[in-house]
Amino acid sequence: MKFKVIVDSCGELTPEMKQDERFASAALTLEVGADTIVDDETFDQADFLRKVAAYPECPKSACPSPEVYQKGFETDAEHLYAVTLSSELSGSYNSAELGKNLVLEEHPDKKIHVFNSKSASVGETLIAMKIQECEEAGMEFEQVVETVDAYIESQHTYFVLENLETLRKNGRLSRVKALVASALKIKPVMGSTPEGSICQLDQARGINKALVKMVDYVKEREPHSSDKVLAICHCNCPERAQMVKEALLEHMQVKDVIILDTAGVSSMYANDGGIIVVI
Repeated sequence: MKFKVIVDSCGELTPEMKQDERFASAALTLEVGADTIVDDETFDQADFLRKVAAYPECPKSACPSPEVYQKGFETDAEHLYAVTLSSELSGSYNSAELGKNLVLEEHPDKKIHVFNSKSASVGETLIAMKIQECEEAGMEFEQVVETVDAYIESQHTYFVLENLETLRKNGRLSRVKALVASALKIKPVMGSTPEGSICQLDQARGINKALVKMVDYVKEREPHSSDKVLAICHCNCPERAQMVKEALLEHMQVKDVIILDTAGVSSMYANDGGIIVVI
């Protein structure tokens, strides 16, 4: 095996990746009250969303330990990579760096690189796919790192939330503002900053108008998209994801499209009905 990519579990693996030994997931854990949920293949989205809706406080997540990454890097692959949730949102990147250093203490000649996605969810998925593309093109390790770093800088993340409760529970939205927004059916249009934190781009009354605004932002900010992969992730709303895909493809050309359902951490951020777009 020439290369291996470890993606923390905020990044959804495609069905093909799940069957490919060159890809692995490092599971975060989620806490909803007294319940601890491992974000791996056992994750039950419907049960998780029910628990979050019933719990008055904000659900929490814990990143994989350095030892999880260390174990993942202890393989015969020549080139080793990790792709993590934005370091602005989680300690997963720092944990992966510590895991890398633990391996390099024993095996200083190993080639390991940790990518801070500056994104989340399918943003990580696309980065893992880019690594695969570079490796299969025969690039040297250092060239892969340089190419993928440039790809990360060119990537943009957008999302629309149906449910504002997670924002309210984690203190990003006051109870009064959340109640007013809920009463008026106001939905925020969110995006990522260049550093990888979350910002509000706009808002609209009603989910469909918010999705239209998000589509407009994507079209305006991605004028040269014909060589890019469009990734859409949804939390329990496949029809909505398909609608967003069709709306985008009416106005832009892309190399390919992937649509995935959110795993655990992404379900926590997006909440029921959320849509994430990365290109």
